[in-house]
Amino acid sequence: MKDDATRRQRAYWRVGATTLLLTLTLGSTAQTPGAGADASTVATVSATSLDAAPPAAPAPVKQPEIPLAEDFDPRFFEAAAQQLVADQRVPGMAMAIVYNGRVLSARGYGITDVQAAEPVDAHTVFRLASLSKGFAGTLAGLLVNDGSIRWDSKLTQYLPDFRLRDPSAADRITVADVLSHRVGLRHHSLDRDLEQYVDYRTLTRRLANAPLSCQPGTCYGYQNIAFSLIGDVAFAATGTFYSQAVQRRIFKPLGMNDASLGLEGIQASPSWARPHVRTRGGWVSVTPKPTYYEVAPAAGVNASASDMAQWLIAQTGYRPDVLPAPLLATLHSPLVQTPGEMRSAAWRRERLSSAGYGLGWRVYDYSGHQLVYHGGAVQGYRGAIAMLPERGFGVAVLWNGESAVPAGLLPTILDKAIGVPSGDRWLDVDFEEATLYVQSNYDNGPGENPGSNASRATASPE
Repeated sequence: MKDDATRRQRAYWRVGATTLLLTLTLGSTAQTPGAGADASTVATVSATSLDAAPPAAPAPVKQPEIPLAEDFDPRFFEAAAQQLVADQRVPGMAMAIVYNGRVLSARGYGITDVQAAEPVDAHTVFRLASLSKGFAGTLAGLLVNDGSIRWDSKLTQYLPDFRLRDPSAADRITVADVLSHRVGLRHHSLDRDLEQYVDYRTLTRRLANAPLSCQPGTCYGYQNIAFSLIGDVAFAATGTFYSQAVQRRIFKPLGMNDASLGLEGIQASPSWARPHVRTRGGWVSVTPKPTYYEVAPAAGVNASASDMAQWLIAQTGYRPDVLPAPLLATLHSPLVQTPGEMRSAAWRRERLSSAGYGLGWRVYDYSGHQLVYHGGAVQGYRGAIAMLPERGFGVAVLWNGESAVPAGLLPTILDKAIGVPSGDRWLDVDFEEATLYVQSNYDNGPGENPGSNASRATASPE
């Protein structure tokens, strides 16, 4: 068994390296100007490349390589989510489940704010925190496809004033290094300064004095400030601001109509979930902290269950008109090992045999299956997204309270999808039969997707 896991782990790293090398080799002649181009020249390349979404074209119907387990039923997990909010384990939740390019469930549960209770529905917007990193990696990939940048482009080609403590190290950092947390900095460099409301521009200058733990491209160190330099690269290469580029290239063509970036974006939403912290008297809603919105590529996206369903469909390969399959294969290939991820929770210790980071995405071997994943957390919000590409399956869970309890939903859903017995070992909740809370959604007529029409929460505001 151990030998099998070792072989799978080695195969994952071979696939990841081969995918990126092929991308660099085959696409390099049609990408950006060579390293000799100066910053002003690069800044004018494809300045209007983001003004129009890629033209939609009929695409062949993709079939998952491996089907879901026969007894997989999203109603079971909808009932579990309903019980979590009914028991006040968390004020509100949103969950999306997709399979084979279809929405199995996209619903809201609970309330947006304990002080002014409104039901969470499929269009209620939550803060995604670090789930935003997948959008940054994807936008960068689209720019690579355009020829506006390259994965192996040097960061200083676009940001000539960028400095690290070791000047030669700054000159070696590539776009791929930024997106895979291989810039050489220690974990979470300057995050504490960010949390003290130091502005992003000042923080990028302070990176010049931040301690290094390795040479670029040789080790993993999770970043938020350095990761967000990809937004500056996108602007330098196209002349379009990062937030506008994400809207035009991702949100709009995918139909993510509730999605936005930044504090102003979430506050302008018709329905949005307020962040909550736990006190002795129970849940209390608080004002959203603006700090991590300063680093939009790392943590700036807001989205609803409806949005996340469309994002999952695209990331599992069913919107090739927007996200081509070769791009997804590159984004989802591990470039650096992250073994610490295998120890941080019980389900990881038991299910994961390898862990790595790609381009804005974590990539795991989950009981012999490739799992593309990311988690996120800022004050008052938590979330997780996971995909099994070989099964065309994806799930996202978002909630507006500082609780780890809903996190157990994700491995519970994954186990059921691949047919691994687990019961409710990852989820601390007792609930009734699955049909107790969700009967109405499964009375759809022939041909309708279960759960896809859900737009109202079923939880009582009390």
